Amino acid sequence: MTLGVLAVLAMLFVMFAGFWTDWLWYRSVKYSSVFTTTLWTKIGLFFSFGVLMAVAVGVNVWLAHRLRPPLSAMSVEQQSLDRYRMGIAPFKKWALIAVTAVIGLIAGASASGEWRTWLQWVNAVPFGKTDPQFGMDIAFYTFDLPWYRFLLSFGFACAVLCLVAAALTHYLYGGLRLTSPGSRATAAATGHLSVLLGIFVSLKAIAYWLDRYGLAVKSSGLKSADNWTGLRYVDANAYLPAKTILFFIAAICAVLFFATLWRRTWQLPVIGFGLMVLSAILIGGLYPAIVQKFQVQPNEQAKEAPYIKQNIKATRDAYDIQNSEVTPYKGDYKPADKADSQRLRDDADTTASMRLLDPNVVSPAFQQQQQVRGYYQFPSTLDVDRYKDKDGAEQDTVIGLRELNIAGIPERNWINDHFKYTHGYGAVAAKGTEASDGGGPKYTESDLPAKGQLPPYQQRVYYGEKTSQYSIVGGPQKELDYSDDSGEKSYSYRGKSGVNLSNPVNRAAYAAAFGEPQILYSGAIGKGSRILYNRTPKERVEAVAPWLTIDGDAYPAVIDGRIKWIVDAYTTSNGYPYASRTTLGDSTADSLTDGQRAVVAQQNQVNYIRNSVKATVDAYDGSVKLYQWDEKDPVLKTWMKSFPGTVEKKSAISPALKEHLRYPQDLFKVQRQLLTTYHVTDPGTFYTGSERWQIPNDPTTKSGNAVPPYYLSMKMPDQKNRAFSLTTTFTPNKRDNLGAFMAVDANATSGDYGKIRLLKLPSQTPVPGPQLVQSKFNSDPNIANELNILKKLGDSEIEYGNLLTVPLDGGLLYVEPVYLRGANTNYPLLKKVLVSYGDNKPVLEDSLKDALDVVFGKKAPSTGAENPPGDQDTSRPPSGQTVQQALGDAQKAYEEGEKARASGDWAGYGEAQKKLKAALDRAAKASEKGGKPGS
Repeated sequence: MTLGVLAVLAMLFVMFAGFWTDWLWYRSVKYSSVFTTTLWTKIGLFFSFGVLMAVAVGVNVWLAHRLRPPLSAMSVEQQSLDRYRMGIAPFKKWALIAVTAVIGLIAGASASGEWRTWLQWVNAVPFGKTDPQFGMDIAFYTFDLPWYRFLLSFGFACAVLCLVAAALTHYLYGGLRLTSPGSRATAAATGHLSVLLGIFVSLKAIAYWLDRYGLAVKSSGLKSADNWTGLRYVDANAYLPAKTILFFIAAICAVLFFATLWRRTWQLPVIGFGLMVLSAILIGGLYPAIVQKFQVQPNEQAKEAPYIKQNIKATRDAYDIQNSEVTPYKGDYKPADKADSQRLRDDADTTASMRLLDPNVVSPAFQQQQQVRGYYQFPSTLDVDRYKDKDGAEQDTVIGLRELNIAGIPERNWINDHFKYTHGYGAVAAKGTEASDGGGPKYTESDLPAKGQLPPYQQRVYYGEKTSQYSIVGGPQKELDYSDDSGEKSYSYRGKSGVNLSNPVNRAAYAAAFGEPQILYSGAIGKGSRILYNRTPKERVEAVAPWLTIDGDAYPAVIDGRIKWIVDAYTTSNGYPYASRTTLGDSTADSLTDGQRAVVAQQNQVNYIRNSVKATVDAYDGSVKLYQWDEKDPVLKTWMKSFPGTVEKKSAISPALKEHLRYPQDLFKVQRQLLTTYHVTDPGTFYTGSERWQIPNDPTTKSGNAVPPYYLSMKMPDQKNRAFSLTTTFTPNKRDNLGAFMAVDANATSGDYGKIRLLKLPSQTPVPGPQLVQSKFNSDPNIANELNILKKLGDSEIEYGNLLTVPLDGGLLYVEPVYLRGANTNYPLLKKVLVSYGDNKPVLEDSLKDALDVVFGKKAPSTGAENPPGDQDTSRPPSGQTVQQALGDAQKAYEEGEKARASGDWAGYGEAQKKLKAALDRAAKASEKGGKPGS
């Protein structure tokens, strides 16, 4: 008995610990209203619907028992049931309470899961737009209809359970008989059950009526759109009238069931129910099939045209692509003469700031050069942002935080894992458009503690993308701050985040919640100790705003002396009438989401999305701020009514923060997926699918996944100045030539922020797309030869960076950085740049400047080019030197560079890299003259 009581108490305390620690966490981040609102809403729904279900079932069981017939002349059937009646007689009351309580608990738990639906319904804000078929505000479909459907499903469940419970009770007490002679049911049982059946059929009538509106959000297949949503011709002209007719038939059938209270016969209601079933088959199933077969299919394009037009408009509105501009673009411009080529060369410098440092490739270089200690790490995919240089000019910057790597702690134990090693340290940033002399990143912020061009800031990183474990800070146990040549520096957390563990109840609760008893009694915890957990930016924003969908890529920014994680968040709906649906997990997946960065809500299917909230998480104190970004979004306004005070107004965004806000990648990827089809606004062209595009595969990888969008500063043909943009390309369906180029103004301070521009390439004059351009690079004999020489050096590997596409004066400029990863080097170095423009021969040069000069004819290629008199050409092979000898010099220079790098002699490293380049150039020239490496 004692063990049983202790076990129950332990279970209750574990349940209490989960509740209590949640409350403490929400209170620590100052979002306790989210916790209480959600909790009370769930409790209210649980008790309201649980009690309603329990009372409904209990009353019907009680009523069936009360209407039982007097027992006389027992039949064999009744004699066999008598033992059950006698068995439960002493426990009837308790049996009824137990059964109804279990049913109520199940119903209440199911209803509490609909707290989002309830809050949206009770706080609904109108869209101010109506659907074209019924003239209802969009809010009816997004907020009202889901709640009505839940009520309907609850009503059906309640009616069925009441019917089953009442029928069993009537059967047990003789009101229903299966084998006894005479009437099968008493008049009282007949009346009772007929009323319940009448309620069920009434609910079916309501379901038919709601199904009419449901046609506006129904998904179906169309030849040119797999996820088509909304009414089609057969829906408007067959299903809609059928549902209306079935509603009236079901209403009449329900009246017949209710009339059984007076007629005491099943004849008419059974006939009515049979008529309803037959009508559902003929009117609701067969008639629409006939209309589709004989009216629609012979002339489907003309019949569906008005409904396609409505679907196009609604889809473009729902995904905020209604204002995307499609402009014809030739894409195959050829310079007329040398002066024209010179103009193109000059324009190339002003059209785009080419980001040669690929954030998806250079993370190992950050790791190798700036990790400093094994217990630090950088994300595998770095982020792109904008910072001002020494002259105050804005430059594209690749940035990453030096976060804690728990697996790299020298000695793993509980104290080290959770008390000593608690935080990362500093941001590391590099110019996006340049590389160092050796090909590595050209850092603008580096070392530990970090120093460089960034203004002073709090460098400790307690909250980050890689920080998944809990830490206990601020108490008697000192933390490791960082290490330098003078040894380890200690630190004690001074922030206000986390939950105070001075209270023994809190310690016991966290010991139970985390399954770690040492939290309860460890001497390392004392006055001032605070526990930090839920430490990734995504976790924190999801917790304080559970009604938001979070972007898969939070990124850091140094703002006003603090490191802030910026998190884009979306409001979504699956009930926008006529708007086609998409699955977010599929739409946001590309070649970088394979183990590198997350995708949003894998199976979350939506047909409305807005980037309505910009959130920040402080990397030091974990504070979360939510800012209203889309001031017109009715879904966000509804949630702001539901959780007042949680989202700050847009005007609260500081200018310093706004400079680092950008257009989110995941929203852009969802929009580009929709624009493969919905860039077309003509119903006829949409139906044929002749202008459909596809997202090309990433040509720089072998994954076969979609090419990711790229951030870079550039200007489109209609822009006067460069703007920080997010860009991508399209190819025609099942073809590799370029179909279109897409860019969105990603700079939050720009008046054109969010403006989508599409350059449509001519279909009759094929322009090479990314895959064909990559093939063009790979198949050029000179380029292939030079890359082969690079690969032979120490058995190195070639890695291609992002293939950037830039519209330039009627043509398309492609730029791709080429990285070399040596066999003894675990990080890539930028060694070459590939450039292609139109029909010009693709080039491979040491720098972007040289590559642009060559591709536009300003200078000859470096391989075979003659130097002006008086210049010393160190790359020209000495008389008689073979490729093999030149490669030997290159190998020697490479080894010298590695020794210099290992010893920290960066000047010597740069000199060795120059020797390496010269030796490789000599090898290339010797190869051209001699043909074979050993000649």
